[in-house]
Amino acid sequence: MLKGHVHSIETFGTVDGPGIRFVLFMQGCLLKCQYCHNPDTWGLHEGHEMTVDDVLREIEPYLSYYRSSGGGLTVSGGEPTLQYPFVTELFKEVKRRWNLHTTLDSNGYNEPDKISELLEHTDLVLLDLKHINDEKHIKLTGKSNERTLKTARWLSDHGRNMWIRHVYVPGIHDSEDDLAGLGQFIRTLHGVEKFEILPYHQMGVYKWKELGMAYPLEGVPSPSEEEVARAYRLIGEISEK
Repeated sequence: MLKGHVHSIETFGTVDGPGIRFVLFMQGCLLKCQYCHNPDTWGLHEGHEMTVDDVLREIEPYLSYYRSSGGGLTVSGGEPTLQYPFVTELFKEVKRRWNLHTTLDSNGYNEPDKISELLEHTDLVLLDLKHINDEKHIKLTGKSNERTLKTARWLSDHGRNMWIRHVYVPGIHDSEDDLAGLGQFIRTLHGVEKFEILPYHQMGVYKWKELGMAYPLEGVPSPSEEEVARAYRLIGEISEK
């Protein structure tokens, strides 16, 4: 029986897709973002095992809330596409049983062709674009942004709906050229329903300390409202095509 390694669940999520959502956080991530607030999700084989039926039993008591609000199921992480066979079966089953809206929250690092069956059963992709500058992306996450940009292009070319999200860290994301370049790239994409800047916060610092890990952004403040507003201006108007 197919099992997934799960970090945690949230039954009334309101920020990871439309409406009220059941959010399943999977284990495992190949990116090591300096601002990550869940470094305890990095290990693929940690957490606890759940079958698809286990997850469905957790979802079912709250179906009326998800349906009435236009919500559904979001699978996040970690990076959920590292466990794409499990997530694919889960999405297929919630579609078959309840025709529930499905959202995939991903950093786009997996190859789109490899997870194409999963994407066939995904109504919305929340794509986290960490940095438009590849060198800075590598410094921030340990990996190139090439795969994420490729995934964004694949989603655009295949008519998939997406929200693009961008965490803003002062001193890392404030370059005028980078912000303008991010906007230019997004405007080449079709299917972008929404663009969000997520202001950096320090709420996960204690997890780094509990894991005995040095926090790379120690002392870096959250951005001000003015900094976020400036970033939106430089990125420019993002409209669905």
